[in-house]
Amino acid sequence: MATTPDTGLEEENLHNQIDEIEALSSIYGDEWCVIDEASRIFCIKISDDLDQPKWTLCLQVILPSEYPTSAPPIYQLNRLRMPRGCRPYKSSKGENPVELCGTTLTAKRSAPWLRGPERMELSNRLEESYAQNIGESILYLWVETIREFLVEKSHSADSESPVLKKTTEEVAEDLEDYFSPGFQLPKCQDQIQALALLASEGLEDEELPPIKHGEPITDRRSTFQPHLAPVVTPKQVKMVLDKLYENKKIASATHNIHAYRIYCEDKQTFLQDCEDDGETAAGGRLLHLLQILDVRNVLVVVSRWYGGILLGPDRFKHINNCARNILVEENYIESTDDPAKSGGKNKKQKSKKGK
Repeated sequence: MATTPDTGLEEENLHNQIDEIEALSSIYGDEWCVIDEASRIFCIKISDDLDQPKWTLCLQVILPSEYPTSAPPIYQLNRLRMPRGCRPYKSSKGENPVELCGTTLTAKRSAPWLRGPERMELSNRLEESYAQNIGESILYLWVETIREFLVEKSHSADSESPVLKKTTEEVAEDLEDYFSPGFQLPKCQDQIQALALLASEGLEDEELPPIKHGEPITDRRSTFQPHLAPVVTPKQVKMVLDKLYENKKIASATHNIHAYRIYCEDKQTFLQDCEDDGETAAGGRLLHLLQILDVRNVLVVVSRWYGGILLGPDRFKHINNCARNILVEENYIESTDDPAKSGGKNKKQKSKKGK
C-alpha cells in the first residue's frame, strides 16, 4: 500500500524526533526526563551553574506530529522538583538510557520569579530562535538559550542590591485558623494534563477571551483586585495571563494568584489548576472556592499589592471575597444579601442574577 505524503512526512518527523531525543538524553544525562513517550512529552532541568545553581527552570515540551518540519514544540516553563524513584527507560535503539518519570513528575506552573517582563523576554527569545530555524530541530538551541538567560540573570543579581523575597512573610501557621482540622486544600497540579489537551487541540489560532477587572478591596494599605476571563482551553488561560502581565501595574503586584476550571464535555471531567505566586496556599484556596461554587470555564486572577502591614488570615478572606465579587458581577453565581460576607472596602453589591 502506497504511503500518502502526509504519512510519509509524519514518519520523517517521528524519525527526526527520536534522533533529537536520543541526542539530548546523551548530552544532558540525568537532567533529561521522559514524562510520556507515547504522547511525546519531555522535560529538561536547566540551571545557570551545574555545581552551584542559583536559578533553575524546567523546560517541558510536547512534540506535535508536525514538528520539526512545520510546527514548533509546545512548551511550558516550570519550577521543577525531580521525583524520587524514576526508573530507567531504554531508547528505541537500545542505548542512551534516560529517566522515565511518568505522571509522578512534580512541577509548579510557571517559575515564581519568572514574571511579567522577564517571562515575556525569555518567551520572545525562544520564539525568535524558532522563527530563525523553521524546519530544524530546535530543542538543543532552546535549552542553551534558556541557560544563557539564567546566566545573565545570575550575573545581574550578583551586581545589584539584594532582591526582596517575593512574599509578604506572613507565617503559614495562620492557615490553621482558616479551615477545620483535617481539611485538605486542592493542590496546584503540574501542567502535563493541560499540555496534553493543548496538543490534542492543535496549533490553530484562538481569540483572546474578554478580560474583566473587578472593584479593588483595600485593607491596611494592601490592595486586592480581581480579574476574570471565560476560558475553554489551557491555551486561552495562557493567553489571558500573558495579556494581564503586559499591564505594568499588574505585573508589579506582589502576588498574582489565579485558579481556573474548564469542563471537558467529552470526558465529563474538569481540567483545573491554580497558582500561589508566592502567597502560600492562596491558589489552592481560590480553586477550592471555584469548586464549592461549582463554576466552570472561567479563570480568576487576584492581584495583591502588599502595603507593608501583615494582614494574617484576613488576606485570604480578601482574596476569596474579591473572587466572589467578580463572579457575581459577571453572573457566574448569584449575589448574596449577607453583608457579613463582604471583606474590606469598596465591595460592589449587585442584585441576584443567574447564569
